[in-house]
Amino acid sequence: MTLTIISFLAFTAFVAFFSWYKLRKDHLDTQDGYFLGGKSLTGVVIAGSMLLTNISTEHLIGMNGSAYKNGFIIIAWEVTSAIALVIGALYFIPSFLRMGLTTIPQYLEYRFDKITRTLVALFLIVSFVVTLLPIVLYTGAINLESIFNVSETLQISQQEGLWVTVIAIGVIGSIYAIFGGLKAVAFSDSINGIGLFAGGLLVLGFALWDIGEGNMIAGLSKVYHAAPEKFNVIGAKDSVLPFETIFTGLMINQLYFWCMNQTIIQRAFGAQNLAEAQKGLLYTGVLKLFIPLIIILPGVIGFYYFGDSLYDNQDMIYPELIKKYFR
Repeated sequence: MTLTIISFLAFTAFVAFFSWYKLRKDHLDTQDGYFLGGKSLTGVVIAGSMLLTNISTEHLIGMNGSAYKNGFIIIAWEVTSAIALVIGALYFIPSFLRMGLTTIPQYLEYRFDKITRTLVALFLIVSFVVTLLPIVLYTGAINLESIFNVSETLQISQQEGLWVTVIAIGVIGSIYAIFGGLKAVAFSDSINGIGLFAGGLLVLGFALWDIGEGNMIAGLSKVYHAAPEKFNVIGAKDSVLPFETIFTGLMINQLYFWCMNQTIIQRAFGAQNLAEAQKGLLYTGVLKLFIPLIIILPGVIGFYYFGDSLYDNQDMIYPELIKKYFR
């Protein structure tokens, strides 16, 4: 446990120092400097930030929990994301940058009127605060509580431990965003994204190594033969994701999220130029194809270990896997 805490704090401190180092000479007192990172972001940084803005604890917890119950059907979310990102790079981003946009509501004013811009901006802020932010904070708290036993360490109840963790995550995240602007968020996202992906692969690797008794390929084979139905990617009509919806509602949702969602597309608005913005979206699309290794396959492995014993508490699948190998 001590080594886990030290490594966590060391990585967090490194991310903070790296972000400060990259911003030490930047001017954050202008609109472009604060909200668009001085229009200095490269494709690699854009991809790292977009990926971590999308993949966070709500995916590690929620998507693995869903994969535990529904199997590989939900991989459609990642595949269609890659398609939407290609469309965004080829069509949406060139149009947005040509108009010199700073925000998506600004585009709505250009396309419609100020009332539409104001209403949509209000709805987006409310939806972010009421829906997405609580989920991210809660799932992050579940993960940290599971790994570090916050409630036991502070000698408080688990519910109080979750609240303490939620507040800590919110405060630290706010410091990055408020004092550093988009560039600080983008650089910290990129480094955290590397850590998240590497950590996710470690969990997967240890699990398959253990199941296969030293052979990860054999481990994957055992998982498959234990529950082959979990590897089916064609959703039935009564499944959580019917196959037909991939080409209709799901694709529309992905086009909105990756091409019109302010929290995502703002990273591309901060690009050095159109080419870097397009590279950022395309790099993100490539990375999304590998994301199922950390947000879907571990959930299916969880079914191999725990069977249906956690069906009523699927949010605990990924924390239980972590505890199995890192405590």
